[in-house]
Order: sequence, then structure tokens, then C-alpha cells
Amino acid sequence: MAIHSEAEHEGVVIPAPSGFSARTVGHHFESAEQEFDSAHIGTWLFLGQEVLFFSGLFVGYGIFRYLFPEMYVYASGLLDWKLGALNTVVLLFSSFTMVMAIHAAKTNNVRNTLLYLWITIICGFIFMGVKAVEYSHKLHDGYVFNNYFHGAISLETLKSVEGIETLPIFFGLYFSLTGLHGIHVVVGIGLLIWMVVLTRQRRFYSGYYTPLEMVGLYWHLVDVIWIFLFPLLYLI
Repeated sequence: MAIHSEAEHEGVVIPAPSGFSARTVGHHFESAEQEFDSAHIGTWLFLGQEVLFFSGLFVGYGIFRYLFPEMYVYASGLLDWKLGALNTVVLLFSSFTMVMAIHAAKTNNVRNTLLYLWITIICGFIFMGVKAVEYSHKLHDGYVFNNYFHGAISLETLKSVEGIETLPIFFGLYFSLTGLHGIHVVVGIGLLIWMVVLTRQRRFYSGYYTPLEMVGLYWHLVDVIWIFLFPLLYLI
């Protein structure tokens, strides 16, 4: 029977610059590279199932838009594209600051890592604030669940817009898609705050920044999903 020394189970230590907390590789990994690759594979598998999750909703949107194109054009006009555009700019900028945070960690710059992480978090809060304003407008107009998403519609609109009776389906999809996306943004904000805590503990440096990069991939996915939602719901 092979005898393994205690040192073999302690894991490989990734050297850290002075003032940083050295990272010990998990005992079930043979090297830091293997641990990093495993984290990457796991993250991409998770992101893949997230894409599948939203794909079902996008397919539903596509089916109803194909069946009632005139109504969907009318319904898009009920949304404020300026607020949607503002949120698009905010999220795109937050993707840039997330990239800069990871770059700062790679260069052992704790100050800039924290700075860019906080900017990304603020962008997330701005996005949710704008979305709250937009939701309040829709609730004021009567597009709420207990009203079956029926707002005030003129008699002329009822007569002129084909398929207008399916308007609640549009707003059902609107609140489902943007609401679920908003939940993902909130989760992302929580993860970013966790990254701030770890950064303050000087856990990330040029030799180890895996959690930061994985959270960055998640945040980019949140941005990509919104880039699809914005034109589909607000512009076409």
C-alpha cells in the first residue's frame, strides 16, 4: 500500500508578493493551473445553463411576436426606450470597469482593484434604480399582475391594433425577462461586494485572481443578456 506524506495533502502554495495572503491550492488539485482550469470549466458550464434558461423565454417572445407583430410594435412604444438605453450604457461601462478591476488585480494594485469594483457595484445599483423607476411607471399605468397587465387602452386602439387583446402576454414576458435579469444583477452585486471584502484582505494578486475573474465572466453574461433584451423589448 502506498504511503502518502502529510505534505502531499496540504496543497501547493502559490507564492504571493509581500503584504498579500498566499493562496494554497486545494489538496485535490495537482497544480494551480489545474485548479484555475477547473474553475473555468465549472463557470462556463454554469453560464451555459444560464443561457439555456433565458433562451426558453426568448423563444416564447419570438413565437408571440411572430403571431402578433402589430401588437408587439404597439407594446414596444409603451416602454421608455431612453431609460432602456441609459441602462445599456451603464451596464456596458460596468463591463469595462470589471475588466479594469481584474487587470489591476493582475498587477497587484489593490487600490485600483477596489476602485473599479466599487464603480462596477455603483453601476449595478444605478441599473436597478432606473429599472425601479421604469417599473413604477408601468404600475401607475395599470400594467400589474392583479389587473392581468391590462393598462388603459383607448377604443380607437382596440379597433386599430390587431391582436391587442394579447397585450397582457407582452407585459407578462416583459416583467418575466427583465425581472429575472434584475435578480441576476442583484446576485452580481452581492458577488462583487464579496470580491471587495476579499480584495481588502489582499487575497488577489498576480498569481491568484480566479474568483475575481469568474465573477467577471458572470457579470459580462448579465450584460450580454441585457444587450439582447434592450432591442427586442424597446426598439423593434
